[in-house]
Amino acid sequence: MPKRILSGTVTGDQNEQTITVSVERRFTHPILKKTIRKSKKYRAHDANNQFKIGDAVRIQECAPISKTKRWEVLTDAT
Repeated sequence: MPKRILSGTVTGDQNEQTITVSVERRFTHPILKKTIRKSKKYRAHDANNQFKIGDAVRIQECAPISKTKRWEVLTDAT
């Protein structure tokens, strides 16, 4: 099974080797037929502490690194 890759923006970088990434998805509501935006936060492993708040990044699923970290940073989203 391939690993999922998501794109989002960094919303937190306070912790060592960890960033919080907010990923937004858009979909059409099944009844209202209106476009809805939902966002979800993921905690991702940033080994070099190179990403700061506001950066666009891509994250990939990985084996559990800690209690809350199941994602790792691939590269910049650019």
